[in-house]
Amino acid sequence: MADSLLFQSRGETAQMPALLVEGTHNPDSLASASGVYIAAAGSAMLQTGSQQLRSFDNWLWIAVENGAMSLTTNANTFTLCTGDCCMLPPATANVVLNIPQEARVLWLMVGGTLSGAFLQRLGALPHRIMKQGALPSQLNLAKYIVQSTVRLAAAEDASSAQLQQLLWAMLASHSGQPVAMDAVLSHEIAKVVDAMRKNQYRDSFSLSEMAALSRMPVETFRKRFVAEVGMPPQSYQLFCKMERAKQLLKEGYTVRQAGVEVGMADPYHFSKTFKNIVGMSPSAYSKTALK
Repeated sequence: MADSLLFQSRGETAQMPALLVEGTHNPDSLASASGVYIAAAGSAMLQTGSQQLRSFDNWLWIAVENGAMSLTTNANTFTLCTGDCCMLPPATANVVLNIPQEARVLWLMVGGTLSGAFLQRLGALPHRIMKQGALPSQLNLAKYIVQSTVRLAAAEDASSAQLQQLLWAMLASHSGQPVAMDAVLSHEIAKVVDAMRKNQYRDSFSLSEMAALSRMPVETFRKRFVAEVGMPPQSYQLFCKMERAKQLLKEGYTVRQAGVEVGMADPYHFSKTFKNIVGMSPSAYSKTALK
């Protein structure tokens, strides 16, 4: 099998991942001028064992679509389960994936002069590997990006427009904007998401309050929200609260101040929730982000 763009063969007996699909993208002039574009993308089914990654020049976003694995570097080990993603800065060396059972992964390499700023808006830290949860809509968009990259790699004089739209949709989704699993959100669900964003996640809307905003019965609203966004409404609300808190901590807010801003005045409750979702305490995150 030909060499992989991401996975490194380690001797004659080493095997490339099964169901490996990947491609590179040569951005057009508009995409290059934007400063952010997809440089390569792929998906793979990883078998039990380990896979070493090649050295890469661009930012790497890698997510577990199904299964579990650990990602190990010289300094750290991160456990990634279904729905988790990890962002690695360029030139991160000696990265090994250890797979206890089969795991399907999606990965994107993001290039351009503004790629670092773009990934930081997705939750990355400038000089450190960052693990976090990915929204179902982001995983779905990543699959479309892989498909489009592979298709464009085989085309001549291809436009980068679709890839650019998909890439920026991932950021929009992460920022809490109304992005559905397959298209735009319905008006009813978008009203609830917009209300959360407008309130800057300070309030905690109950399920009945969300349903009232959408003018739907509670159970109908809950099912519609899960179908369109890919996760329960209150889980989505909590995800957005923690993303808002991360941004505030990056801006120099104290742990208590950040908690209050996202409607969690009890520092203990806020810290426990933050650690459960982000993987580290807000104080540790703040120290790392402000270095």
